Amino acid sequence: MSILCGLPILECVYCLGCARWAWKRCLHNAGHDSESWPLATAEEFEPVPRLCRYILAVYEDDLRNPQWEPPRGYGIDPDCLLTKRTYKDTQGKVPPYLIFLDHKNGDIVLAIRGLNMAKEGDYALLLDNKLGKRKFDGGYVHNGLLKAAGCILNAECDVLKELVEKYPVYTLTFAGHSLGSGVAALLTIVVVQNRDRLANIDRKRIRCYAIAPARCMSLNLAVRYADIINSVVLQDDFLPRTATPLEDIFKSIFCLPCLLCLRCTRDTCISEARMLKDPRRLYAPGRLYHIVERKPFRCKRYPPVVKTAVPVDGRFEHIVLSCNATSDHAIISIENESIKALELMRDVDNALEIPQKQKMERQETIAEEHREEHNAALRRAVSLSVPHAFSPAQYGTFNEKDDKESEEAEEEEEEEKGDSSSRRKRRPRENWEELIERLFERDEKGQRVVKKNLHEY
Repeated sequence: MSILCGLPILECVYCLGCARWAWKRCLHNAGHDSESWPLATAEEFEPVPRLCRYILAVYEDDLRNPQWEPPRGYGIDPDCLLTKRTYKDTQGKVPPYLIFLDHKNGDIVLAIRGLNMAKEGDYALLLDNKLGKRKFDGGYVHNGLLKAAGCILNAECDVLKELVEKYPVYTLTFAGHSLGSGVAALLTIVVVQNRDRLANIDRKRIRCYAIAPARCMSLNLAVRYADIINSVVLQDDFLPRTATPLEDIFKSIFCLPCLLCLRCTRDTCISEARMLKDPRRLYAPGRLYHIVERKPFRCKRYPPVVKTAVPVDGRFEHIVLSCNATSDHAIISIENESIKALELMRDVDNALEIPQKQKMERQETIAEEHREEHNAALRRAVSLSVPHAFSPAQYGTFNEKDDKESEEAEEEEEEEKGDSSSRRKRRPRENWEELIERLFERDEKGQRVVKKNLHEY
């Protein structure tokens, strides 16, 4: 009898718990993800609108007569287009891309388009994921996107090397949207790991902008490469927020709202500590730029503001239940809102009448603050016991002993293979897929060295 009396109480508690969860989910909005982040400046956000235009140029058949008329001041000079690859050229192994030489801004740009739902090759990239658990560079990445990065480098390495040597002060910029953002981010990591194949380009000259980024790498990699990889997210965009594997998202594209609601329910039941300690969970890469233009319970758009940070915990973990979750993913929407946000930033700077010398000093200050923030994020990852936050040592630990021993391990490996500098000059051109596999093997050895010293840390 007492058991039967207790059942209504349990039902009430359960209903109250469900109601509380539903209320919290309905109240959660995109502004909560970045409410504590500082505002971005015009200097650091300036490349985003024009890189969106370069990505849109991949969709165009004729740049002299574009389908999407570029906003004033963001037109592209067709004569500076060096290479444009279509699906026919890539044979479905890689999304179409282009290489553009931007003399005005000192940029060598490789821009990659997003998913084409009419092409089987793009789906093949998504499905080639091995459950999204390809181990690489001390972390985990999306296997299909990594292979696509290798294919691009196989085709364009010589062109990029020639441009880097010819224009020694230009920046090598990789940009992509949606599916292409994942390829661009992993392409950046591979290039950084093999800079000697690109005329020993300095790491500071390499950067990546992932527009509406796919979650393509584990947390330790996402934080470690935040000094060169930047992700741009518009308001409620669903893709950077859902940890659902990409292949599951696009297999269920016609029932995406149902899938997102189910995923939202599941993630709510998983503690954040458990998420952080999952080494195979994938995240949006690098430093995050969040464009916020709407407020909760308001239908109209507000002047967009851009916030930026290198978060470790609370890194776009919660899906926003919004009717704009898919429209905010469109490259056109991101371009329009980024232009508005940049113009507002410039208006503030003009109103303050900042002299040119002070602007240059401010740029140096911003760069220094970003370095400090990046180091703080790395230390935060270690304090939260994020898996592989120590590995490999030369990319984000704070133990000099680990760094030295890891470097010694690499030197010993080179000596075993007889890979001296003189032989390296005579070595024939290697396949980038083989170099990626070699990096994987080197990482395994380096990781063993670090693990051996973790007990001493």
